[in-house]
Amino acid sequence: MTNDRTRPELDDTTVEGLGKLSEALETVEQARGLLYGFHQLTGKADRVLQDAVELLRNAGHTALADDVDRDLVGRNVIADRWTFQIVEDFDANYWTAFRDFDARAREELADGDRHVFEARMKQSERTTGHPHHEAGPALED
Repeated sequence: MTNDRTRPELDDTTVEGLGKLSEALETVEQARGLLYGFHQLTGKADRVLQDAVELLRNAGHTALADDVDRDLVGRNVIADRWTFQIVEDFDANYWTAFRDFDARAREELADGDRHVFEARMKQSERTTGHPHHEAGPALED
């Protein structure tokens, strides 16, 4: 890593490619967050469903409560899987691979620097010498 995260020795196409790879990973990170939200919401729904079964049973609707309890409580959300298994599979087989390729690209092409594209954008858009437009802690104006 260098003090100059704009990596002036890299060509624009390489920097743009690194930027797109980083953007794609950030999108996958957002998707992962939604997947974890799905996991938590589905688990909560199952617990609330169990409360509904108990209330229906207490109200005398035994056949309905038994059917819901047997057929819906604890049911797989997709074939053979609960949501924790979906999350684990996503993490092991997609998210980890994506992160590894992003890290590899940064190591091979930018000596490990992250956000080179954004660093160049900051340099081109900031007003040199103006307050709150500093280059950054490692760079001087």
